[in-house]
Amino acid sequence: MQAPVLQHEPDPPRERAPIRVERDPPTLTTLDMTLRVKSKVYVRELETMQRRLQEVAVSYLAEDRKAVVVFEGSDAAGKGGAIRRMSWPLDPRTLKVWPIAAPTPEEKAQHYLYRFWKRLPRPGQIVVFDRSWYGRVLVERIEGFASEAEWRRAYDEINEFERMLHDDGIRLVKIFLHITAEKQLARFRARFRDPVKRWRVSEEDLRNRDRWDDYIEATEEMFRKTSTVANPWTVIPSNNKKYSRLKVIDTVVQRMAAGVEISPPALDPAFEARLRAALGL
Repeated sequence: MQAPVLQHEPDPPRERAPIRVERDPPTLTTLDMTLRVKSKVYVRELETMQRRLQEVAVSYLAEDRKAVVVFEGSDAAGKGGAIRRMSWPLDPRTLKVWPIAAPTPEEKAQHYLYRFWKRLPRPGQIVVFDRSWYGRVLVERIEGFASEAEWRRAYDEINEFERMLHDDGIRLVKIFLHITAEKQLARFRARFRDPVKRWRVSEEDLRNRDRWDDYIEATEEMFRKTSTVANPWTVIPSNNKKYSRLKVIDTVVQRMAAGVEISPPALDPAFEARLRAALGL
């Protein structure tokens, strides 16, 4: 008599723990917009922080770690200047900056996260997004490029996307630079007066400024719904560019180095001996 074939019952699917939103998410209302640093302090501290960032980047390269730094913020808040100060001390092989503008026709035909999936870091690389997937709940929400149903469900989509990055070992740093409306106006005027920088003031900048309050409301809701325990937002008052740049690099270093052994990679002992002999050391 043939033995009966036992049917193995598959294990029930394991439920993932819910994403935990921060109990006290950041808010623009409590920022001290008067924070600033003196020029001498800035020069000294910038060199120190850039050196520390170098050490972190070399460690990530040696250990094939990956990191993503997201920049959002008010127009003229200084995102470009902060990113440049991050880029200067780093080997181009370790850092890639993606400035995010309007999607291409190909990208519009796909899910809005598609173009960001394509630009995620390879092992050993830090990727910086100058604007990001948060456009869905900011500019696309305000300007009507996404329907209300689309941008409302985007909060959960973004949290799940970022959880996947976290689970895959990608260290995510989310930075929002904020300035006052008065400071923004002053920077727009300064750009307009400088022929080399005049091109940086666009029709979109003026349109966004007209809807300042709408952007503040959308930003606050973004913090409440997407500043999670695993991937929190850091909001930096940026009326003073020197203070903002130092705080940006410090934030990136602290977040990337947390729980990671940051030390220069060791040389192969045999090669080190030959190198010392060749260099007369």
